[in-house]
Amino acid sequence: MKRYAIAGTGARARYMFALPIVQTWKDTACLTGLYDPNRTRAQRLSEECGGIPVFTSFDAMLAESRPDTVIVATIDSMHHDYIIRAMQAGCDVISEKPLTIDADKCRAILKAERDTGRQVIVTFNARYNPYVTRIKELLVSGAIGRVTHVHFEWSLDLSHGADYYRRWHRRLEHSGGLLVHKSTHHFDVINWWLDQEPEEVYAYGDRHFYGPTRQQTGIRCTTCAYSEDCEFYLDLERDPILRAYYKEGESEDGYMRDACVFSEEIDIYDTMSLNVKYKNRTTLNYSLLSYSPFEGWRATLHGTKGRLQAEVFTSGSRADDPYNTVTLYDHAGGVVMHPVKKRSGGHGGSDSLLQRMLFQSGSDDPLGQQAGSRAGALSLCVGAAANISIAERRPVSLGELLQEEMG
Repeated sequence: MKRYAIAGTGARARYMFALPIVQTWKDTACLTGLYDPNRTRAQRLSEECGGIPVFTSFDAMLAESRPDTVIVATIDSMHHDYIIRAMQAGCDVISEKPLTIDADKCRAILKAERDTGRQVIVTFNARYNPYVTRIKELLVSGAIGRVTHVHFEWSLDLSHGADYYRRWHRRLEHSGGLLVHKSTHHFDVINWWLDQEPEEVYAYGDRHFYGPTRQQTGIRCTTCAYSEDCEFYLDLERDPILRAYYKEGESEDGYMRDACVFSEEIDIYDTMSLNVKYKNRTTLNYSLLSYSPFEGWRATLHGTKGRLQAEVFTSGSRADDPYNTVTLYDHAGGVVMHPVKKRSGGHGGSDSLLQRMLFQSGSDDPLGQQAGSRAGALSLCVGAAANISIAERRPVSLGELLQEEMG
């Protein structure tokens, strides 16, 4: 039985790792320690997990709880620190995505992994979504031949999208922006579908909806004079998890979970588009928008033998459709449709499949769904390169960012 400890005890650590370990995977996994600079959050999670020990320092947790693997689920900008320290202490690491937020931190992680001989796994749950997996299977089978071009667009609705602008994600220094924090999922899926490595990025980004676009603003929802009229008002008291983990923990670190989505403090983009060139000459057009009337994504892949189309709605009028369909078009006019039944559970059922891979020993992985540090580095550095490209108005190569660390 493997022993696990967790750094960072927010919402993601709670529902993705801690509770599943103690409730579902207790026969193969043991949770031995929790650490978070905010002791209130750590204590709340400990109570929900049956009294798992809470530590006042990360180093003390490593020394006393003796984990085989450390799960890192802190804010993105701190991933590198905990990942490196865990490996130096002799532990393997499971890192929540993204691996980190910029190339400097990424290179430090890769060096530490090489120097220590330990292993980093990055939790790209999107690879495990049955619909995404079916697309991978079709591409591997040669259904459209060699893929030459990908068009991929992702839309976040006003519920999900706005939440990134309330939280720590709203600052580039903490999250790398949505091109790192959110898009790392999408870039990883595309890299995985193609089985290719991205080479160069050119990007555009702007703020059109969130940030200082309204005069009627406040510091936070709790104290805002316009709360009754604002469609983005969030009442922390109404949600027991938000109240227990965040509202009641504010006195320790001052972190506000309901900051105004129209604050001047926001410096991440809400509208993004980029082009990516791959080493094998495939090209990608990508866009992400975070204020759509509905949420979902659309992908079109062209290949030497045809075209693949895929589309998903996760909110709006079509969110309850029981199937998602992959449609293949060949050059002779043929059309073949592959319906994929939706799976229940977190992220379209992908969370439980990822957990099985992580916590059940001997799990088969014929499609290479479990992602290591290289996959984590490639996906985050597409986003990091995009941030540089936007700021400096130039194409950015991944070789420039990763240098000798990627070979």
